[in-house]
Amino acid sequence: MALALDNLRVGRVYKLVNQGEVRKIEVMSRISGENFKVKDLDTLEHYTLYELLQWGKGKDYDLEEIR
Repeated sequence: MALALDNLRVGRVYKLVNQGEVRKIEVMSRISGENFKVKDLDTLEHYTLYELLQWGKGKDYDLEEIR
């Protein structure tokens, strides 16, 4: 079962699955409400959570803490 976005914590690492993409992300900071600055641990790029979810949540959407 996917975590709600308001349960994310700065400094924690999560696995995000959405529309066939699997990403390991670390939450760097909270920008506003349910938007966070995150770091992709595979590519080391920085995104906002809004950018990763801007095309919607697919049927395979899952968000879980991994450490």
